[in-house]
Amino acid sequence: MVGQLGNPRPVTPELLAESAAGELLTLQRAAFLAEARAHHDLDLPPLTETLAQVRAALADPAVTVWGVRDGSRIVASVRLRVEGEVGELSRLAVAPDRQGGGLGTALLLATEAAAPAGVRRFRLTTGEFSAGPLRLYARHGYRETHRSPEGEHHLVHLEKVRVRDVG
Repeated sequence: MVGQLGNPRPVTPELLAESAAGELLTLQRAAFLAEARAHHDLDLPPLTETLAQVRAALADPAVTVWGVRDGSRIVASVRLRVEGEVGELSRLAVAPDRQGGGLGTALLLATEAAAPAGVRRFRLTTGEFSAGPLRLYARHGYRETHRSPEGEHHLVHLEKVRVRDVG
């Protein structure tokens, strides 16, 4: 994988523990501010989620939370909830000062690869005005399935069929 800004440094995601909840919440709030501005909505769930809710997500056995660190700082994270054959990705967040350098792509691909073998498809949602994330997901095979109203905007629901190498 390519490191930040084209550097050859590999990106190595790690599973995050409940002890990372505070830092994860800080990253999430910083990363989703641009999305809130684009949607004129400061009440997006990643911004209103509480520390207790983040801790609960980290403790949920159906959820894995992956993060990428730069030294001791978490600079990117994503959640994967597995229910049967579906892996639902959420809260893909990259620190504002690290966006545009490939961390989101690297983390997305690493999370897909680490999903249990039984996962046959991935699903996620993003806001209709989230131009960067929509491009990212389309570039990696996600296709829009439908839209649903969310306040004054719509959530775009995307899905990708998991492709496994044969051999």
